[in-house]
Amino acid sequence: MDGGMMMSDIMFEHLTKTYPNGFISVDDVTLKIQDGEFVVFHGPSGCGKSTILRMIGGLEDITSGKIYLGDELLNDILPRDRKLAMAFQNYLLYKYLNVYENMALGLRLRDFPRNVIDSRVNTAAQFLGISDILHEKIKNISDAEKQRVALGRAIVCHPKVLLVDEDFAHQNDDRRHEMLSDILRINRELGVTVLYVTNDPEEALSLDSRIIFMRDGKIEEDRKA
Repeated sequence: MDGGMMMSDIMFEHLTKTYPNGFISVDDVTLKIQDGEFVVFHGPSGCGKSTILRMIGGLEDITSGKIYLGDELLNDILPRDRKLAMAFQNYLLYKYLNVYENMALGLRLRDFPRNVIDSRVNTAAQFLGISDILHEKIKNISDAEKQRVALGRAIVCHPKVLLVDEDFAHQNDDRRHEMLSDILRINRELGVTVLYVTNDPEEALSLDSRIIFMRDGKIEEDRKA
């Protein structure tokens, strides 16, 4: 995508999240993710994997430690200004808008010129195979198409990183496979770094990528594909 020559490695330094009740969700995690990697975070519920994604996205405050994206310290950057996109369960699509308008919304809010918005939306729609439904209202399209619209809305912003939580794919197996196929293509063909959270061991291993095994807020194993 765009972004010039700057590398966008992700670096966690002593990342910790402690809740007010004293529960330590993420416990002193230090980790480097290379620009363009596809990394799976895997472990049982409550191990801290989703909390890490939420801290990167700015949905969760960091108790201590630092997160860098390239040379930018994300701790100090508002969520909307971070060069990343999130595909979480509640991918809010506006059902009274059509597909094009939903995909364009983030760019419009950032005051992109109309011709740039048009180009990016059409390119993303073509990439995801949804060009033929751009003028359909959200309420008239299938769940699988809604999922692709949500991914399209993410990639039109040209993120350096795509965060995908397992809840984004809580559905039948066919749709889950389609979603995984789409995010693998976004990673390989568009060069976007993908961080994917799952508690399904078979799925984690099937993706043939780097797996970070977590337990009790710590990294138990870091396995390269």
